[in-house]
Amino acid sequence: MLARVRSCGVLGIDGYPLEVEVDNHPGQRRFTMVGLPDTAVKESQERVQSALRSAGFRYLRGVVVVNLAPADVRKEGSALDLPIALGMAAASEQLPATRFPDYAIVGELALDGSVRPVAGALCMAMAARDQGLRGIILPRANAEEAGVVPEMQVIPVSTLTEAAEFVTERAEIAPFRTDLHGAFSQAQAHTPDLTDVKGQAHVKRALTVAAAGSHNLLMIGPPGTGKTMLASRLPGILPEMTFEEALETTRVYSVAGNVSEKGNLVCRRPFRAPHHTATTVSISGGGHGLQPMPGEVSLAHNGVLFLDELPEFNRAALEVLRQPLEEGLVHIRRASYSVTFPSRFMLVVAMNPCPCGCRTDPRRECRCSVGEIQRYMSRLSGPLLDRIDIHVDVPPLSFDEMSDDRPSGAATPDVRAQVQAARERQHARHEGRHRGNAHLDATATRKHCAVSPSGKMLLESALERMGLSARAYDKILRVARTLADLEEHDRIGDHHLAEAIQYRSLDRQMF
Repeated sequence: MLARVRSCGVLGIDGYPLEVEVDNHPGQRRFTMVGLPDTAVKESQERVQSALRSAGFRYLRGVVVVNLAPADVRKEGSALDLPIALGMAAASEQLPATRFPDYAIVGELALDGSVRPVAGALCMAMAARDQGLRGIILPRANAEEAGVVPEMQVIPVSTLTEAAEFVTERAEIAPFRTDLHGAFSQAQAHTPDLTDVKGQAHVKRALTVAAAGSHNLLMIGPPGTGKTMLASRLPGILPEMTFEEALETTRVYSVAGNVSEKGNLVCRRPFRAPHHTATTVSISGGGHGLQPMPGEVSLAHNGVLFLDELPEFNRAALEVLRQPLEEGLVHIRRASYSVTFPSRFMLVVAMNPCPCGCRTDPRRECRCSVGEIQRYMSRLSGPLLDRIDIHVDVPPLSFDEMSDDRPSGAATPDVRAQVQAARERQHARHEGRHRGNAHLDATATRKHCAVSPSGKMLLESALERMGLSARAYDKILRVARTLADLEEHDRIGDHHLAEAIQYRSLDRQMF
């Protein structure tokens, strides 16, 4: 008898339809699996055999042929265990396949018949919805993740027996729905407050400007001045995630297999802080498997990527940031696959002013020679620095600032309200075509970043004195536009330009 079971696979962050065909006919006992399965899929024979026996089914006699369609796409992972087991039971006429046409089925099987979670459940649920299926049957541990997909019945099962009883209509399982309101409310419950950072009022101002326009930020200063604390509080002042942003970010974490680390729906903007020993692949994504894994630039999608001790990072690892920063996408091409991951993030980097970190600290003597400082700074490429909108110095704190127990500056909710208001002005002005002033194209920059004649003279002077590139020139205009939005001004004033030029401190040091 021939049985067909609907299922799904994942490539990148996109799910695609699969069909498991199982044929059982008389002959010498033999099991064959075709359709480009990898090692994990081929090993499903042993897992399925034990699981069927544990669930009370007899193992199939005669010839068993399992085809994974489409046959020209390589299959990877263990998510096909459950559909293969149910297909084998149906092909041997041990259960009627009443609900097979209406539901996609995914899940890994243990030897005792229990169903284990799989990676990419959200992507698979969305693929099943796009196929027009009624729902998806998947592991109970994946239910909350997949339950955010609208217009889909998410049927959670814990054992092979539960799945068999549901597809034969012997038992009903209530579809699972994720509490979206509760998830978003919980996401804002434990946000670190900006007032925890002592002093650094001008850095907090730069942080607000960066958040309001989605600008990349560089902080340079001695160790212990609060750079890491400031960066970690940036996600809290960004606007709350929309459902669409949360869904797209969760797809990335679902494929990576670590949704549970962020909650089953990623409602809080990600904050990724890889160590400076991170490899190029860990930053950009990819790997040696058939299913490429998202890198840090994709795991930070819709959030913040923080690189501490920037000059200590591998030069090649830093250079892969250039494409994601410009396009908001990272393209990974290997011999066996070609995928695209989303990677629209805010880049925040921190560094010391010299190898010992004391060059700008008045209380400590710098031990670095001029040559050592030059070699240290030369580890940063000009093209990468050009893509960072705001450079700000972070000075050491005074004793009075460190000993002051009062809250310092505006609280995170208040700053978030300012940022949200500025973002709304940008959204209305650009009609939703841009996510922030940092992402204005050349045409929009000319249109919305016009300056007065005195402002042009100021820009000309800065350009000649600091040796700025054309990209840095445009970034000054975009930052000035954000400053005007924070003050609810329709036009860019000269003081906005002056402050934006001030945020190119590293250019002033290098030229």
